[in-house]
Amino acid sequence: MDIGEYSATAGASLYWFRVSRNLEAFFRMKRNNFSVVNKIVQSSPAVKQPKLGFCSSLKQTQVSTVVLDWGSLPHHVVLRIFQYLPLIDRARASSVCRRWNEVFHIPDLWRKFEFELNQSATSYFRSTHPDLIQQIIKKHAVHLQYVSFKVDSSTESAEAACDILSQLVNCSIQTLGLISTAKPSFMNVSKAHFVSALTVVFVNSKSLSSIKIEDTPVDDPSLKILVANNSDTLRLLKMSSCPHVSSDGILCVADHCQGLKELALNYYILSDELLLALSSETHVNLEHLRIDVVSENPGQIEFHPIKKHSWDALIKHSPGVNVVMYFFLYEEEFEPFFKEETPVTHLYFGRSVSKAILGQIGLNCPRLIELVVCANGLQPLDNELICIAEHCKNLTALGLSECEVSCSAFVEFVRLCGRRLTQLSIMEEVLIPDDNYSLDDVHTEVSKYLGRVWFPDVMPIW
Repeated sequence: MDIGEYSATAGASLYWFRVSRNLEAFFRMKRNNFSVVNKIVQSSPAVKQPKLGFCSSLKQTQVSTVVLDWGSLPHHVVLRIFQYLPLIDRARASSVCRRWNEVFHIPDLWRKFEFELNQSATSYFRSTHPDLIQQIIKKHAVHLQYVSFKVDSSTESAEAACDILSQLVNCSIQTLGLISTAKPSFMNVSKAHFVSALTVVFVNSKSLSSIKIEDTPVDDPSLKILVANNSDTLRLLKMSSCPHVSSDGILCVADHCQGLKELALNYYILSDELLLALSSETHVNLEHLRIDVVSENPGQIEFHPIKKHSWDALIKHSPGVNVVMYFFLYEEEFEPFFKEETPVTHLYFGRSVSKAILGQIGLNCPRLIELVVCANGLQPLDNELICIAEHCKNLTALGLSECEVSCSAFVEFVRLCGRRLTQLSIMEEVLIPDDNYSLDDVHTEVSKYLGRVWFPDVMPIW
């Protein structure tokens, strides 16, 4: 391809990317031969400009004209446009002409797909048409590699997703995600039906690397099937809120899937044995560990402590691991946590957390990078914040809501942290003016220490 041809192709590609943004008009004009004329000026090789008084001859500019209609667009351009289209629009576009229909069946177009399953009476989301689902299963299932299911809260949608999963027998899926836009969804499906459908994928896809099956009735036997068929390829496993999985089940995964780099689970199946298994010499370095600590009713769950030597073994083996903990507990349930050094890097408190616990975090969480406190009460957190600033040298993000901090203590906290605080989200009602600073003064002082303009967040009044 010479320079002129390349320029013409690139110009046409850019034009058609813009056209794709108004697809309704795009399809109404199908079969009409619109042409785009691109004039490409191809100059001769650079020559030294002649001085005045000298005779020189320059080659004349060559002008070539390229005419493109809908049907002659390059395959790679149409393919790129199709990748941005919802399935229903993609199917309609495939009827424009033979070349577009050929692109519609290119395997690259079907490697990644999201099935949307919703009940029209209860959901505003568009659901993937059943006829198109069957066409995918019959003609394109062999090409699927990155598959996700987005379902609403209805049991019918979750069961439909299981029915599709059970038909994916000729696939080689690498990434599988089951997404519930609202609970309970998959948890209302019979355990036997769900596990049977999931087992089909686990057995037939020998290269699964990423699995997101949170809030599902997956159980220990199905995890053993996963391990038996994909132990060499599994890299990511997210399975929080899976009540049928035990600590033994997740330990089996850690023991056999030596390449596992990311893991998300509930605290009740976290154990010292699991952390030690993830720290074995044959296991790759863990990059991300997310732990959900959840309690629906006070006293319903008795939370066990994790020994310090288990955490130490994990950090020694994977010094760069992010340990993320989400807490949804009542104040009286925090007793087992943060008594000893804990290598958590990201902490999120979705319910009220006591001053005492925040004080222990300052003393026992030296790796802390991000802290979000959604509620605390009416007791000022002055000393606790300053303690965190003094001991958590890696802290770069803080979020506070529904708690109280004096303006003086907050300014001192920011002064101690300095410009490493890249994210600072504080609701205005959190800050309590005192003799030293008003709210306006806080804005000025904090901006000075951060090296950028900063204002507290304000709750909009509608």
